[in-house]
Amino acid sequence: MKEDSMAEGISLAEQGAIAKEFLVGLLTSMDIKAEVSVRELDEETVELSVNATPPTELGVLVGPRGTTLQALQEVTRTVVQSKSPSRTDRILVDVAQYRERRVAALGRFAQQVALDVVETGEERALEPMSAADRKAVHDALTENEAVVTRSEGEDPRRFVVVAPA
Repeated sequence: MKEDSMAEGISLAEQGAIAKEFLVGLLTSMDIKAEVSVRELDEETVELSVNATPPTELGVLVGPRGTTLQALQEVTRTVVQSKSPSRTDRILVDVAQYRERRVAALGRFAQQVALDVVETGEERALEPMSAADRKAVHDALTENEAVVTRSEGEDPRRFVVVAPA
């Protein structure tokens, strides 16, 4: 499998290095002092984490509801794709553990919505959210046999519906 990915383009480690170089340059140009670490999550996913102590000045990279972070991830992925036109693996960017905290918060929210749905017996449509946020909600409720989830609508107004099972 690894040989196949090498034949099709640059390795995951090389993609991570290109992404890190881009992010370090961006941080430098923004005069933000932060560390960028690279971690391979699986055979086709690399995560870049931007962290600083204190993390206060990193908020500008996250933006409202993570919208700036999503854009930063897309730009980073585009930079890597420009260096490897044949193939690019999944490239995730996280700032100050925002994604981890967001997934945990969405999980708690989804569990509360599930309780309300079970109590009332009525399905509930959530507000439109990103694909990553919808996935977090679906994942949080996948083990809950009392409810089912589905996504409806068209991006960017796509949303999750939680319904009694």
